[in-house]
Parts: sequence; structure tokens; C-alpha cells
Amino acid sequence: MRIFRSVAFGISLIGVLGLSACGGGSGSLGFGGGQKQGNTAQHTPKAEERRETIWDLFTNVDDPNTTVEVNRYIWNASLDVLSFMPVQAADPFSGIIVFGFGRPPGGGTAYKATVYVRDPALDARSLSVALYTRSGPASAEAVRKVEDAILTRARQLRIRDGNL
Repeated sequence: MRIFRSVAFGISLIGVLGLSACGGGSGSLGFGGGQKQGNTAQHTPKAEERRETIWDLFTNVDDPNTTVEVNRYIWNASLDVLSFMPVQAADPFSGIIVFGFGRPPGGGTAYKATVYVRDPALDARSLSVALYTRSGPASAEAVRKVEDAILTRARQLRIRDGNL
């Protein structure tokens, strides 16, 4: 029984020291002076520099007015270019469109695709396409051709709107 109590005390002590390390102290275990040698000015962290602790999980620090933006031209061009595929899911907040299997006009192979529009810029880096056939992933050349077609159509849509 004595061994069990000492083990339980040791585990409790490790837990308390571990939680104190998550606190705002600057020492290795949450203890200590907080200033480096020769530095007399205290640094007050900005909001983006603030240390994250376990307690940050319980606060609502997200700005409700923040929106995730995707490029509308790439989004609409993806729907236009891949219109031969049925849309299974679309989430404009995350920028993901999931298409089911469909055959392109004049083609024999059925494809399915997942399009990820990750940035509001009309740029090739804003677009990622995953293309699959019934036998597995499509060739890199086919993926590149689909991405090029989507980006070309997105540029056409932007020019049509007169935003250039």
C-alpha cells in the first residue's frame, strides 16, 4: 500500500508540474525569473505572438466576421469544365468540390475528380485537382490538362466580367 501511495504521489506531482509548464511563466517548468541576463526591458507579447496553453481551447477567440475566401472564377470554371461529372459535394467555405464518375464528351474513360480551390488569387497555386479513373489515379498529364482547362476558363470568365 505504501508503494502505491508513493507512485500515486509521483504521478500527481508530474501532472502538476506538467500543467504548470503550460502556464505563463518563462522558466522551463513555469518557474523562474522571466528575464534574460542583461535584458532589463520586459517584452509584452502581441495577440499573434501569445503563447498557446491548454486553457486557450476553452476560449472563443475566433473572429466571427472572418470568412474563408476562394477564387470565384476558378470555382465557376471548375464547375463549367467538369460539368460532365455529377457534383457529389461542394463546400465554398473550404473550397472543395467533389465530383462523381462521368465520361467526358467524345471520351471513353470515366473520371471522377476532387477540386480544391485554396486561395482567392487567380493563380495556378490556388488550384489542386485530384483525378481518378475506375482503375485508380489518372495520369499526371491528364490532371495537368484538366488544371490548364480550368485556369483558362477562369481567365475567360474574369475577362468577360471586365475586371482586368
